Amino acid sequence: MKKRNWLIEFRKEKGLSLIDVAKKADVTQQFYYYIENGERRPSPEVAQKIADILGFNWTIFFEKKQ
Repeated sequence: MKKRNWLIEFRKEKGLSLIDVAKKADVTQQFYYYIENGERRPSPEVAQKIADILGFNWTIFFEKKQ
């Protein structure tokens, strides 16, 4: 998987740090870092939390082209 630049942009547009999103989504900072860098795919539940925090449709995590 490749780095999710779109996710990083959503986070930056909201003025949130990686740590902020991780805390709000109730995941570790390391796990959220892996998600942003394309090393891990979140569960549907975590994807929904992140999407709610950053304001996008959570299903984008599971589309073939990101």
